Amino acid sequence: MTQYPEKSCSIDRLVRHPKLVAATLAGEKSQQRRDGLYAYPGETFVLEDVVFEVTSVERQRIGDMSDADARAEGYPNLAIYKDLILKMHSGMEWNEDGLVWVHSFRRQQLE
Repeated sequence: MTQYPEKSCSIDRLVRHPKLVAATLAGEKSQQRRDGLYAYPGETFVLEDVVFEVTSVERQRIGDMSDADARAEGYPNLAIYKDLILKMHSGMEWNEDGLVWVHSFRRQQLE
């Protein structure tokens, strides 16, 4: 079993921005990168009465992010993702060696 550090924030704060909530509900978003750890695999969160399950959590260099990763984040490509992230976080620099937690998730299937 993979050992994870203590969470730095609550899972209910993993996906919060209205546009990202909408993208998740539409099936266009299946990952969320965060500076801290917000969830462990197997945990669930709810967006507008729809349950999502965290399927994996891994550490990644931000410089290893690809266009496919940006699409999984709900953005058309990496350039747009990078531009928006830097605009959202005033004074932040894009550090290729910076580490983030990649939270992957999927809509929980009804049994």
